[in-house]
Amino acid sequence: MLAIALDPTALITTFDPRSLIYFFDMIGIIACSVSGTILAKHKNFDVFGCLLVSIVTAIGGGTVRDVILDRHPLFWMVDMSYLTLITLSSLVMQIFFHPNSRRVDKFLKLSDTIGLSAFTLIGIKVADSMGTNVPVALLLGVITIIVGGIIRDMICNEIPLVLQQEIYITAALTGGILYFALKNLGVADWVADVSAMSTIFTLRMLAIRYDWQFPTLEWKY
Repeated sequence: MLAIALDPTALITTFDPRSLIYFFDMIGIIACSVSGTILAKHKNFDVFGCLLVSIVTAIGGGTVRDVILDRHPLFWMVDMSYLTLITLSSLVMQIFFHPNSRRVDKFLKLSDTIGLSAFTLIGIKVADSMGTNVPVALLLGVITIIVGGIIRDMICNEIPLVLQQEIYITAALTGGILYFALKNLGVADWVADVSAMSTIFTLRMLAIRYDWQFPTLEWKY
């Protein structure tokens, strides 16, 4: 116990690079980096502007989550794979993606949905590993994905996607609840992980495809 108290790195919960969840984490990093780059490129940002937006999109939510959990050093300071992947994926998108493409919105929503699926699960598992209760873990799972997107949209002078009427947080919460339900039933971790991510991805893509939206609350008199 004394060794743990003297070693601040013992507070870090890291994922084994050989594990499936680490693979999901890298997918989320790339997807969010791509979504940030696409929007920044569409807004005619320069190379470093696009890179900055991709970085805050990819690690912004996870950083806020770790600060709340007092989990330090921050995950991207321990494993340089995060910043490396963000930089490479952003540069590749800047080179090959045309900012005036008619598919900008489709690419943005697809990459954002992949990030939503992966980062919600990552946030939940990190919070759960730190001993939080289920509602808090779900909240931190949502924070992991929405904060980066909100910062991205604000920098690019867009209305944050999560503040619109689209089904976004609902998909994340549904997948998170399914994850804990399967976990309590004793289902294998990888099955719970894949099921949760698949549910989030499917709900979000169906909402985009069929334009599912929540109505606004309005008092008529």
